[in-house]
Amino acid sequence: MLSLILLVVSSLLACSGQLMQKQAVHWWAARPELQQAGLLRRLLNPWLIAGIGALGCGMLCWLGVLHSVPLSLAYPMLSLNFVLVAVAARWLFGETLSWRYLGGLALIMAGIVVLGSEW
Repeated sequence: MLSLILLVVSSLLACSGQLMQKQAVHWWAARPELQQAGLLRRLLNPWLIAGIGALGCGMLCWLGVLHSVPLSLAYPMLSLNFVLVAVAARWLFGETLSWRYLGGLALIMAGIVVLGSEW
């Protein structure tokens, strides 16, 4: 049960990290003075720092999953990230999801259900 919780937390943290990276790009675009700024100044973006932190914490949770679950079973479960990021990007950034894309997400979810039944 702990490994399942760690897997879900790992996915949520990875999803959060990706969304924060996207927000970091929006943050840069909203600040024209940063267009000519040096690399260090651009990297001191709070969204980017938080995103890297979320991805790092997600990696630690993932290591906990790998401690008790075979990689061949655990790794496909990360496909949940595709679904989470797409839905969150639609909600947070207004990104469009075509019917074809939604169908692909449904197939990914079906695959997760089939593979997860071995859990």
